Amino acid sequence: MMEQSKQGESKGRNPWWFIGAALLFLATKGKTLLLLLGKFAGPLISMGITIGAYALISPIWFAVGFVCLILVHEMGHVLAAKRKGLPVSAPLFIPFIGALITMKRHPKDAETEAYIAFGGPLIGTIGALAVYAAGYIFDNPLLFVLANVGFLINLFNLLPIHPLDGGRIATAVSRWLWVVGLIGGAVLIVYWRSFLLILIWLYFAWNMYQTYLKSSKKTKPLSIGGVYEVDIRHLQLPDWYFSGQEHKRDLPFTSYCKLTGEHMVQFEWDVIQFRGELELPIPATVRQVRLEKSRMVKKDDGEEKFQILVRVDYDKYENDRYYEVPAATRWKFGFAYGGLAVFLLLMMWNIHEMSLSQGIR
Repeated sequence: MMEQSKQGESKGRNPWWFIGAALLFLATKGKTLLLLLGKFAGPLISMGITIGAYALISPIWFAVGFVCLILVHEMGHVLAAKRKGLPVSAPLFIPFIGALITMKRHPKDAETEAYIAFGGPLIGTIGALAVYAAGYIFDNPLLFVLANVGFLINLFNLLPIHPLDGGRIATAVSRWLWVVGLIGGAVLIVYWRSFLLILIWLYFAWNMYQTYLKSSKKTKPLSIGGVYEVDIRHLQLPDWYFSGQEHKRDLPFTSYCKLTGEHMVQFEWDVIQFRGELELPIPATVRQVRLEKSRMVKKDDGEEKFQILVRVDYDKYENDRYYEVPAATRWKFGFAYGGLAVFLLLMMWNIHEMSLSQGIR
């Protein structure tokens, strides 16, 4: 009787129990775990949190399988980026949104961008196909359900809407596909009533407006800032130059691109013999480098430093040759893109027909 009671208690546990246990483990052993995992700690923790979030609204087996399928999709991007020699981050999972990787370098052209984008749906489809095969071999209806979701994930990502994979693949096929995505996305919003799709579509529509429809008048620049500390003990300057005064001025600068692809801006302030640099997040044309604020700060060891705040104003660099893709390459991407979308639709139709004939729920 006692044994039966324990089994019943175990079965009755809900996903909150698993989340509570995970949080307790992190609280007690989290620091040790982070040291052991190193750079993989963030992605694994975000993956665990995402599984817990989905477990609140679905069975735990489905939550684990669903997140694993997303992981396979993202690893497709990672592998494609590595093949093109572009460094990328590990996948970061966001509950009810999906996952993302960040490229530490911008693709050199539309062909490279499309190649990396296509890697996700391609490898993701192979992963979903493996789950489908397992469902067929073991005659497990639940695996067919999971495979169907996997096919849907990859089909959704093929929508020609930036920043989805389909929107990036379209850069190497035809940018007119973005118009198809704009119209088709609006139709799908009405049909699916998806809050996530609404957000993606609005972001895409706004970018389209900013790029192609907004007037050509000068737009507000993007900005990035950095704080620097300068040792001034060796300078032959009066104390009043640094105390009780805020310097504001434009600084001379040079922008350049490293061989590794990072876009940099270097600037200097000759009076205090300062030279600094800042990495720009995207290829850009720098408008100005501005010294915004300066002050003396006292460090913990009692040493004084001259602290300066520098702001860089820049515009996104639009390379006219970025979208130049050979006709043969456009056709290859077009056939691959359309073929994968058709294959995914056929697999989803196949599972639907099986569910009707065999009663899969």
